[in-house]
Amino acid sequence: MASNKTVVAFDLYGTLLSTESIATELAKHFGDDTAKSLAASWRRYQLEYTWRINSMGVYRTFGEITRGALHHAVAEAGLSVTDEDADKLMCAYNGLNVFPDVPAALATVEKTAAVEALIFSNGTDEMVSASVKTSPHLQDHAELFKGLVTVDGVRVFKPDKRTYDHLLREVGKQDAPGDVWLVTANPFDVVGATAAGLKTAWIDRVGKGWVDRLGDVIGGIEPTLVASGVDQAIQKIVE
Repeated sequence: MASNKTVVAFDLYGTLLSTESIATELAKHFGDDTAKSLAASWRRYQLEYTWRINSMGVYRTFGEITRGALHHAVAEAGLSVTDEDADKLMCAYNGLNVFPDVPAALATVEKTAAVEALIFSNGTDEMVSASVKTSPHLQDHAELFKGLVTVDGVRVFKPDKRTYDHLLREVGKQDAPGDVWLVTANPFDVVGATAAGLKTAWIDRVGKGWVDRLGDVIGGIEPTLVASGVDQAIQKIVE
């Protein structure tokens, strides 16, 4: 996939797709009052599990981790979920809504011939493909993405350096990591990718600025640029 174009890799969950939007489906099972906090817990344990399992030197797919995190969040809330309802919730995870700033960003990419866009995700090939094809608004841009790169190929999760090296191999930029942009709303992803030599655009939708300090601990690691939305990040990248 080596190209002279600017390679832009979009993180999927939490960057293009709103994991908070699963609250709509959770409300059908647990009620409106619980759904929002349950969605937040589910996401928190989903990420925590990937970091913990990386440290253990063990690998299970993102789908397995996501299901386990769901059961953790539900149990912690003093609730329960049947296997059948868990299946429904996992299926709904493939149809997450995009953030409001995403459609304009993708429209800009479509009009910019110098950009090569792809997805780079912790999700499995199956999950990512299903999300791109079924998520509202994202499915309209499915043909935009020239590749769907997942960590299944290396069986570790971000921010392990092997995941970013895998991305660089997939786009033919092993010797030029600075030619690749990662667009992500996840600070751990920014630090990992920047440490691996990629350029990074961090999406700061909350507007608090860059407060992650692990980069300082490691030594001078911060986003290449900070943007309030994916649309603004793309505008800055293509300027």
